[in-house]
Amino acid sequence: MSEELKKKLSEISFLLVITVGAIMLCTGYLAIVLNWSYSKGERVGYIQKFSEKGWVCKTWEGELQMLPISGALPEKFVFSVRDKAVIEKINSSVGKKISLYYEQHKGLPTTCFGESSYFAVDARILE
Repeated sequence: MSEELKKKLSEISFLLVITVGAIMLCTGYLAIVLNWSYSKGERVGYIQKFSEKGWVCKTWEGELQMLPISGALPEKFVFSVRDKAVIEKINSSVGKKISLYYEQHKGLPTTCFGESSYFAVDARILE
């Protein structure tokens, strides 16, 4: 093998190692961000809006109208849903009082996973 060919193969293998390493780092970051929750909680209210949105990445997005105390202004809780079972529970609870369990995932790089950092993981009808 000539020296020039050895040098080219060395450069190609170096670029391949860098590329594979970058892909592995990005994949690891996404796995951590999607599986580790920054916060967890529960919100109670009425589903005000719930729909599937997006051009390429279709996600389910919703708004929960919370009424803290009688006479107070309602507060909106914006959330995303990834689980099909939770989507069905929320769709069947429109117009009813619902308890929404959520996890917050900070640091998501795009809106392909959801427009909100809050992801509903379970829902329970209260009425």
